[in-house]
Amino acid sequence: MSRKVLNPFKDLDGYNCFGCSPGNQIGLQMNFYEEAEFIMSDWEPQECFEGYQNVLHGGILSTLMDEIASWYIFAKMKTAGVTAKLEVRYLKPVYTNKGNIKLQASLAEFRKRLADIDVKVFDAEGTLCTEGIVQYFVFPERYAKNQLYYPDFDSFFEE
Repeated sequence: MSRKVLNPFKDLDGYNCFGCSPGNQIGLQMNFYEEAEFIMSDWEPQECFEGYQNVLHGGILSTLMDEIASWYIFAKMKTAGVTAKLEVRYLKPVYTNKGNIKLQASLAEFRKRLADIDVKVFDAEGTLCTEGIVQYFVFPERYAKNQLYYPDFDSFFEE
């Protein structure tokens, strides 16, 4: 069973995240949902994000992976963090003209304040195309609330 992850940042003044702001017209406008231990996203590649013709740019793939990892921190770890390291393995091309892709994030390891988030990207046919580890430095919840606009955890989900 899955449930939608809400975006509680969308009404903040100046909120313009390239990855997830619904108001950023040139951004990725990602949405997320929770499924068991995963945070997931279905996203439709567009021509404007190509590298080679009909192939999603590798930098955009990295950005998608970084963004879903941050939402894992928000929605599963109940705080905020910043990217410390990003390791990406490009296995197969992701085509922009073959439908939605699916991203999946889960916790691989957590030690001290470092969370390794395992991210996988599947094409419209379910083939694993890209995978990697996004390492986040995770802040204490109080710091995230006071300095990073992290809202109450309950605002990420409908009751």
